[in-house]
Amino acid sequence: MALSEAPRGAGESERRGRVRYRRAAYMGLPALAAAAGLVVLTAQGALAAQFAISGMPFTVAADSLEGRGFGQFGGLDHMAEGSPNEGDTGGQVLVIVTAIREAQLTNLCQSVELGGTFLKITAGNKGTDVKATGLTTDSTDISGKLAAFDNIEIGGDASTFDKPPVKGPLGVFGQQADTVTLKDLRQTNYATTAARFTLPDLRMTFASEGC
Repeated sequence: MALSEAPRGAGESERRGRVRYRRAAYMGLPALAAAAGLVVLTAQGALAAQFAISGMPFTVAADSLEGRGFGQFGGLDHMAEGSPNEGDTGGQVLVIVTAIREAQLTNLCQSVELGGTFLKITAGNKGTDVKATGLTTDSTDISGKLAAFDNIEIGGDASTFDKPPVKGPLGVFGQQADTVTLKDLRQTNYATTAARFTLPDLRMTFASEGC
């Protein structure tokens, strides 16, 4: 005897609704960033953040960024299973992924809050810029006073990009450009990777305030 199918509950509808919302946000985030004229540094590449993220956001700030070979697209970062930082996210963080082939940053500051104090890193603040090769960052928030691009292409499939050091997933909206210039950059990041990172005049310390 065939069993009748049980009616689908409200819980399943809610889950499906969340999936649709997440997919829409995943596809649209880079477009929103472009429209606002605010760009990221960071990326998960195809995909740079292959490590499990801690789930603790950190701040990155710089007076300026000059980059060659720029790309940007949406992505999802994952925490380690059972991470105490997952909250109600399910261990996933929706991020704006940015990749830059060659980058120079002036007056770089990075900080993460650790229970009321901050672990703070500064570099490139005494006349010699920070340099990075194959830089990728995963961000949830980006701001700046100026963003300028040379030969930008907006709306391309991120898997076809040839200007940044990494490609994005197939079918994902993205943008790429020959060069990018950012002034007064400020980001909230969950991951940063680079093939090479040179930090002149590096200082790491605990501080009462972050960047």
